[in-house]
Amino acid sequence: MEPFLLRFRRRTYDLYQRTLIMGVLNVTPDSFSDGGRFFEKEKAVDQGQRLAKTGADILDIGGESTRPGAKTLDEEEETRRVIPVIRDLSQRIETPISIDTRKARVAEKALAAGAEMVNDISALRFDERMAEVVAEWRVPVVLMHMRGQPETMHLDTHYADLMGEILEFFRQRIDHAESRGVCPEGIILDPGMGFGKSLEQKHNLIILKHLRQFKVLGKPLLVGTSRKAFIGEILGLPSWEREEGTMATLAVAILNGANIVRVHDVERMRRVVQVVDAVMRCTAEDFVP
Repeated sequence: MEPFLLRFRRRTYDLYQRTLIMGVLNVTPDSFSDGGRFFEKEKAVDQGQRLAKTGADILDIGGESTRPGAKTLDEEEETRRVIPVIRDLSQRIETPISIDTRKARVAEKALAAGAEMVNDISALRFDERMAEVVAEWRVPVVLMHMRGQPETMHLDTHYADLMGEILEFFRQRIDHAESRGVCPEGIILDPGMGFGKSLEQKHNLIILKHLRQFKVLGKPLLVGTSRKAFIGEILGLPSWEREEGTMATLAVAILNGANIVRVHDVERMRRVVQVVDAVMRCTAEDFVP
């Protein structure tokens, strides 16, 4: 395959050489996955360093909960939560930092503080200035599929053609981003596991199984299944006991074309990724009779 180079200030990754690990750092008091364990700045910085040390290729920092039903956080509070953490961590680690936000002004401040990537769950729809900010800073951006907003996304989960509708959504958002100056080589697609997807209709499982269909768009794919509710639905377990289920979904995602996986437990998930990558990249030429 042709190389896809993800360029940051101090590092460049070829996404077709190996799967990248994006480590999650929630600076929130109400995260579904870690219960606000890293809401305080010092704890967040310590955890960010830990994720970098244990193998995160990218550190994704967010200050607004996006669990189903979550209300939109005001810009000032979101900024207060994430900017001091980003500023501190950018001086301590070499790992590129991504800002997980829907708000252009928060993204601007985060990029000025040391972030090098934008992860926008609204795919540049929530704030019309976001595309402008991404284009101006020339940074990679993740465009995620989601219907509505986190507060309402769980109310609209009917699809006549799940994969086809997500594919068309991606085409429209890519066109929107590129028409506003976003670098085509910096666009990454995320099908939005758990965001406006039905547990009963097994939408998340269908997406995982048929993930490779999105490769027709010629963009790298990011998949975030870590501790998600659909894993808990299968196993009957709370979020903090879904690590083995997460491992299984990562293996399936990578085998089906994921280039980046977004996880909470970087150290253990990296071991899974390394083994799956080894299987993926062995060829007939490796066989010695």
